[in-house]
Amino acid sequence: MSGPPVAHPPAGGARRAAFLDRDGVINVDHGYVSRIADFQFVPGVQAASAELARAGFALVVVTNQAGIGRGMYTEEDFAVLTEWMRGQFAQAGVAIAGVYHCPHHPSLALGALRRVCDCRKPAPGMLLAAARDLDLALAGSVMFGDKCDDMRAARAAGVGTRVLLGKDGHSVPDEACEAAGAGLRFASLAQALADPGLRRDLGLAQRAAAA
Repeated sequence: MSGPPVAHPPAGGARRAAFLDRDGVINVDHGYVSRIADFQFVPGVQAASAELARAGFALVVVTNQAGIGRGMYTEEDFAVLTEWMRGQFAQAGVAIAGVYHCPHHPSLALGALRRVCDCRKPAPGMLLAAARDLDLALAGSVMFGDKCDDMRAARAAGVGTRVLLGKDGHSVPDEACEAAGAGLRFASLAQALADPGLRRDLGLAQRAAAA
């Protein structure tokens, strides 16, 4: 679903969220992934997501899907892939609390989907909608994304921690996104959760040092 316009951030809720962009964070970004056959999980993402869930974070996917607006695939295609993805996470013991997507693009989408909206990142609409729907505490939440626009959306929504990841699970991103308030950069979600400083910031138990 795409987030409806929200004028102001909702009041802080009871639960923290781990917001995850999809392409580049959950799956390797091959460009406009819309089929199960093309969906390749980033190494370690399910185990890392499971740890966040055990720590009490609601896992929320927030993803720009301009390929829908551009006619490259349909809402039904996206729904089928999303249901399969959620099933794969469920088999790994991970419940996805919500999946929010934006099909719009201001210049390249077709018909009614060609418009400036409040849900396409860097706008914060999807995150704000999730906070309202799921009663989330945004200031205590974390955003994991692979683009500066993910960081900008999180900052505009009031998400307290913003982490920039690579696009394939192997390479640390070149962008800094410091203007968007992203001071942390890692190759993948799994690598991020191995960092003692981030674990401390997120309230995760510290891992024992390797012998």
